[in-house]
Amino acid sequence: MVELRKRKTPTQPAPPPPAKKRSSSSVKSAIDKVKAVVADKKEEPAATSSSGSKGFPTVGSTIALDEFGGEVETHDGQKTSLKKLVEESTGGVVLFTYPKASTPGCTKQACLFRDDYTPLTATGFSIFGLSRDSPKSNTTFKTKQNLPYTLLCDPVGTLVSAIGLGTKGKSTATRGVFVVDKSGKVLAAEAGGPEPTVQVVKKLVTSGGHSAAPVTASELAPAAEKDNDVKQAETAAQVADSAVAAKIDPPTPLPAAAPEPQSTTDQ
Repeated sequence: MVELRKRKTPTQPAPPPPAKKRSSSSVKSAIDKVKAVVADKKEEPAATSSSGSKGFPTVGSTIALDEFGGEVETHDGQKTSLKKLVEESTGGVVLFTYPKASTPGCTKQACLFRDDYTPLTATGFSIFGLSRDSPKSNTTFKTKQNLPYTLLCDPVGTLVSAIGLGTKGKSTATRGVFVVDKSGKVLAAEAGGPEPTVQVVKKLVTSGGHSAAPVTASELAPAAEKDNDVKQAETAAQVADSAVAAKIDPPTPLPAAAPEPQSTTDQ
């Protein structure tokens, strides 16, 4: 005889503990924290990275030179500021910015300003190169390239950032040009390649040091030379094209036309 066994009744899981109700005071505290964070974000200045953007000087505006851009150092170790440079100039100051001393693009830019130094300073502009390099690097750069103007060192990036030509997240400057006259009026403020930055100043000199309309490097970009890295890429492409062309057989020349028979009739 088979004995039947009774199945055990399955144990029911214990119910979860009731959720604790948050007091009205804790809810209000959390809301206040969120509001505080939102308020802080609204008060933060908008991040900008291009010249002419909010917070940076624009062409035609006048800047207060007192303490503008902080203090920088010349390549030979002298402390100075944009205000002092403007006061010592005859017609205003030209700052051309470059990422790194002694690199190909920066050397080209510095030498273009060197070669045109006399005509570029004809209206009283004082020209300065500005980078975040050390005085030692800029001294080597100036000596090697025989540059006739002073190089400014801004390792912290206060002046570079103030004129809108800083590089976000990097300790370099954006290549460009910034021009201000004796009154603090901005005549040019633009990023650009080596050739366009020089052309901006040439246009200002041609107009007598005054610009009726904003002068920007982008106006001159179509006729400007490309930076060195772009030119190297184009050269490599041309070499590759030449190599391909060399493997193609030249077209068969057409047969020369037969000479016409000479007339035997007496003249």
